[in-house]
Amino acid sequence: MLSKPSSPSRGPVGTGLLALCGLLAFGATAQTPAPHGAQASQVYRCPGPPVLYTDALSPKEAQEKGCRTIEGTPVSVVSVPKPRAAASGQVVSEGPPSAKVDPALQKARDSDRRGVLERELREAEAKLGELQKDYANGQPERRGDERNYQKYLDRVADLKASISRQEADIAAIKREIAKLP
Repeated sequence: MLSKPSSPSRGPVGTGLLALCGLLAFGATAQTPAPHGAQASQVYRCPGPPVLYTDALSPKEAQEKGCRTIEGTPVSVVSVPKPRAAASGQVVSEGPPSAKVDPALQKARDSDRRGVLERELREAEAKLGELQKDYANGQPERRGDERNYQKYLDRVADLKASISRQEADIAAIKREIAKLP
């Protein structure tokens, strides 16, 4: 049998994705030639969430369930990797996301994240200051390569858009910092 109905831990999306990946794998096939004189089993694609690819049905059962045969397509079986222990040697337990990490470790991660965000905020504010200086309230100095007035207008518009983006970035970083404990 190529696949089983979804288990409670994987859900319908994971099984359908796994089956799709199995069909689209890069040429590595799990088919083995049938022994001499034996008939090769037929692979069926059965509808419904989750989509099921199987060779465990008889033609009559497949017809009753509305399954279609897959002909000429190699079928690959892809195994899902098992969860491993964390790199620090701590085993991550199954359960709600809040219970997965040691509180002291989470506090250290939050502290590191705050430091990174504060550094990004300082850099973004410095860049905004430079852009505003170049923009000069909508009247930046013309450069030598801007003999064409449209080039100058395009640069002014680009500066204005960059200032708007930078202000939005700064606001987003401040929101992220405010979310931290």
